[in-house]
Amino acid sequence: METTLTAIEMTGTVNEYHELQLDDILPIPGPRRVRVIVMYSAVDQSDEKEWLHAASQSPAFDFLKDPKEDIYTLIDGKPYHDEV
Repeated sequence: METTLTAIEMTGTVNEYHELQLDDILPIPGPRRVRVIVMYSAVDQSDEKEWLHAASQSPAFDFLKDPKEDIYTLIDGKPYHDEV
């Protein structure tokens, strides 16, 4: 019998005891066994600007350079003004 797995992407921190601490609560009722895949960079990318720069240079997003992907214009939607 084939089992269907569901993936959830979350962020977290590995502490000094090598324990994973998630930034939020898992939306899974428990107790339940899960499989965990941890993805990390060998270089500390805690700076968000570095992370965004790396993502903008990734060839994985090259499809966004295609003019066919420009489906919205500046007149679409309504402006958002932060009240803070």
